[in-house]
This record gives sequence, structure tokens and C-alpha cells, in this order.
Amino acid sequence: MRRVRYESRGGPLFTEEASVPEPGPGELLVRAEAIGVTLPVVRKVTEAAEPVPLGGEIAGEVTAVGEGVTRFGAGDRVTGFCFGHGYADFALLHETMASPVPADADAVTAVTLVRSGLVALGALEAARPEPGEAALVTAAASGVGHLAVQLARTRGAGRVVGAVSGPAKADFVRGLGADHVVTYGDDTWGAPVDYALDAVGGELLTRALAALAPEGRLVAYSSGGGTVQAYDLLVGAKSVIGFQMARIARGKPELYERWREELWRLFAAGEVRPVVHGEFALQDAAKAHGEIEARANLGKVVLIP
Repeated sequence: MRRVRYESRGGPLFTEEASVPEPGPGELLVRAEAIGVTLPVVRKVTEAAEPVPLGGEIAGEVTAVGEGVTRFGAGDRVTGFCFGHGYADFALLHETMASPVPADADAVTAVTLVRSGLVALGALEAARPEPGEAALVTAAASGVGHLAVQLARTRGAGRVVGAVSGPAKADFVRGLGADHVVTYGDDTWGAPVDYALDAVGGELLTRALAALAPEGRLVAYSSGGGTVQAYDLLVGAKSVIGFQMARIARGKPELYERWREELWRLFAAGEVRPVVHGEFALQDAAKAHGEIEARANLGKVVLIP
């Protein structure tokens, strides 16, 4: 099988031949039909001290299962998050990280909707939204952010503000249902919001916190880190909540499954529309990463083996 790898910090990415892995206990061997490219994986290539496997979101058909697997069998179509080598023709997916794909859904839709949608929905749940509240979504044109904008609407947000890297993305984010679009460099982000979902981190974390109204909630789910001053929380009685999808998948599988079902229900009802920015061949993984590094994507970037 083919596999994408790199040997030093920053790349380059290259394709090599490798043996098809054997599923271990609790694992599924999946023939990948679509692979989602995420900012955390891109950052690993550019920032990690040592090369790491390119994991991530995959969707495809189960070809074999390991000992102890009870929920899936060969021939089932699944999507989920792979922690090992996911940029490959075949990948190992732990049963707890896998979700079934409806018969009438294609792999690209599944990999665009489910994992990114679960992160967006989980971050939204962590914010404890109330109907009529104002929401801010950073990286609003990204694979997760474009779904978060739409999901905030489904939860009754009275006003949705999308924050993006540049004005070229404004029309796209408005088309998702955002009332206002701001760029990271704008002097002001408008009227305060009740909660913010931040996917960027770093210095932008401070701006997202400043955008909150008194008693506002900031949910941080970015791999970009960032620092918050305690005084900034105290003066406005604001709170910061960290969210990580893997903890839900591993520790609360029933909640993970309920959220997954809700995403497919919203998709079937036309209330959530996953958008694919571009599909790239597996051997063009470097080009796919380049789209995200340049902050050019409007929606999800997907690799097709």
C-alpha cells in the first residue's frame, strides 16, 4: 500500500510503499476512501521536534477486525479518527473512535461532516448556549469552523459572528448563516458576545476573550495553545473551558454516539451543510497541506487515495 510520510521537521512529505497493517485488539483495518486534512496534523509536520505518523480523519470500508471488536465487521463503512498512519491506502482505526456511515452517504461527506462536526458540536455544547445568545466562531471558514457557524444557528443563536483571516472569506462565512464577519486584524470585533468557540489559539485567544460580554464563556479547542491572564477573567467574571474530542470518544462513548446521530439528523434535514474546499490525490498531500498553511481553504480539505 501507499503511505505518506516525512523524515524531518517541516517535511517534505513523500509517498512510500509500506505493508498493510494488521489490526490489533479492538482495532479495525479500514480501506480508506477519503482522508480529512486538519490543522493539528499540518502543525505537527511544521512544529513537532521529531517526525510523527500523519494520523487524522478517515472514512472507508472495514476489511478486517482485531480481537474483541463487536460493533463492526468486514464490509461495514465507517469514519473516525486514526492516531497512527492515516495518510495511507489502509489505516487502523480503534473501535471506540469509529462511527458507522449511512448507506446513502459518500465517504467525502462522512469525513467532512462527522469528525469536524463532532468537534464543532462538542465545543458548542461545552459553551452551554442559551437561545438568543450571541456567538463568536474563530477560523469560521475552516473544516470545523464552517460547521460550528451552522450549528450555533441550530442551537438558537440570536447573532453569529465569524472571525476569519482575511476579507476574501467573508462572503463564504455569511453564506453559512453568520450575521457579521470580522478579520483577525480588525480594530474591533463589534458588540460583545455571550460565548466564543476558538480554534486558533495563540495571540488570538486574548482577542476572543476580550470579545466576550461579562460572564461570557470561551471554549478553547485549538492545538495552537495560548495564554490567558487571570485578571482578564476576574474583571468580567468570564470563564475559559478547554475541549478535546478524544476525551469524549474514549470516556463517554454514549455521548459521542448521540452527537454523531444528531449530526446525521441535521444533515438529512438540511440544517447543516458540510462544504469541501478541495479534493487532492494522496500523493498530493503536500499541496493539501499548503492550502491550510496559506489559510486559503473554505471548508474541508480532503485527500482521496
